Amino acid sequence: MAYKKKLPLDPVNTTIESLAHDGRGVSHVNDKVVFIDEALPGENVDFVYTDMRRDYAEGKVVQLHSRSPQRVDPKCAHFGSCGGCSFQHVADEEQIKIKQELLKEQFKRIGKVEIPEIWEALTGPHWGYRRKARMGVKYVAKKGRVLVGFRERRNPFLAEIDSCKVMYPLIGENLLAFGEMIAQLTIKDKIPQIEVAIGDNEVVLAFRVLEPPTEQDKQILRDFGRQHQISICLQPKGPDTIAPLDGEPEVIPSYTLAEQGVKFNFKPAMFTQVNYEINQKMVTRALDALELTAEDRVLDLFCGLGNFTLPLATKAGYVVGVEGDLPLVNHARENARLNNLDNVEFHAADLTKDVRDQAWSKHKFTKVLLDPSRAGASEVLHNFKHWQPERIVYVSCNPSTLARDAGILVNELGYKLVKAGVMDMFPQTGHVESIALFVKK
Repeated sequence: MAYKKKLPLDPVNTTIESLAHDGRGVSHVNDKVVFIDEALPGENVDFVYTDMRRDYAEGKVVQLHSRSPQRVDPKCAHFGSCGGCSFQHVADEEQIKIKQELLKEQFKRIGKVEIPEIWEALTGPHWGYRRKARMGVKYVAKKGRVLVGFRERRNPFLAEIDSCKVMYPLIGENLLAFGEMIAQLTIKDKIPQIEVAIGDNEVVLAFRVLEPPTEQDKQILRDFGRQHQISICLQPKGPDTIAPLDGEPEVIPSYTLAEQGVKFNFKPAMFTQVNYEINQKMVTRALDALELTAEDRVLDLFCGLGNFTLPLATKAGYVVGVEGDLPLVNHARENARLNNLDNVEFHAADLTKDVRDQAWSKHKFTKVLLDPSRAGASEVLHNFKHWQPERIVYVSCNPSTLARDAGILVNELGYKLVKAGVMDMFPQTGHVESIALFVKK
């Protein structure tokens, strides 16, 4: 609960001791831990408080008295106000080292497990890599303009930005043009968001519309789409209502994992990895680590639209993919047919609940791959006693829940952690993608 009393206004001097997992500097002032935006370990700074809680406080740097060798000048003019990135002030190669150290620290502190071998970090493009996003849209009458982009840092308001350096350039360099086009519409104040979905050769944008556009609105959207070679869709209600403008063809975005020869079609609102280059390297690493043979029966948990399942099926004897989202499961089945893979099956199941009575769960599996959401996979791990996999690859977008689950696998279920490491899926941000390999003792 935040204090009701006013925040101190005067700047406070401190030296930064360490770095938090989201890229903020950590210091102690009057025996209270303070998380300070854009501050790096070893730097002496003046900061002002932006929030004060009972057990911690937050602040932002107003003056830098000494500069860390890790510090670089941010590439984006909107860094600090836009909440999309929190790491642009750190050199690219240092960002991934920081995330690697964070992974080791969380395994030790949360999971009570030491990582015996650190996998070499998977790295790729540092800018212009992001192919999936949900961008906010806001008509600001006082400014007479439409804002398109991301929320301010630690604030619900949309940031006033004219470009985004981490977004795929066709989108990231045209945010002003999007805003200017939307400002011409009669429903300019009835569009809260745009779903961005970019395939290998397709760019699809789904505009959420709270009121139907007029024929003139549709023509403005159509002309803009043709000018920028973008397929524009409308989304009047939930994700399943996304459809192209009248008279326009439906464009299905797709991406290919060339090393495995597998192609994926997806719909704009479906989850796909945002960074295609890292995704390809990650899938290859996971398959190599599982050491697949034609004798293997593999279980892919939290399988989504089959990003790992279908590549697994190119190497293993049989693969079962399980996912909680039924539309994703149906789409995964379509992708299996698209790739002529008949040694794979998909099931919809809530993996946070007991799945022991489900037919697929009654089999044994030699290998398991997990790629859960940020909440991790702790509820499903007790099933491993029955499945008895020899090797487990766990892919995670949250090092703390991976560390917790590693503790369960190692300290309760008799697995040995072989190696773990990070993958630079989200450069310039505090997000960490990681991977770990476990083998049966």
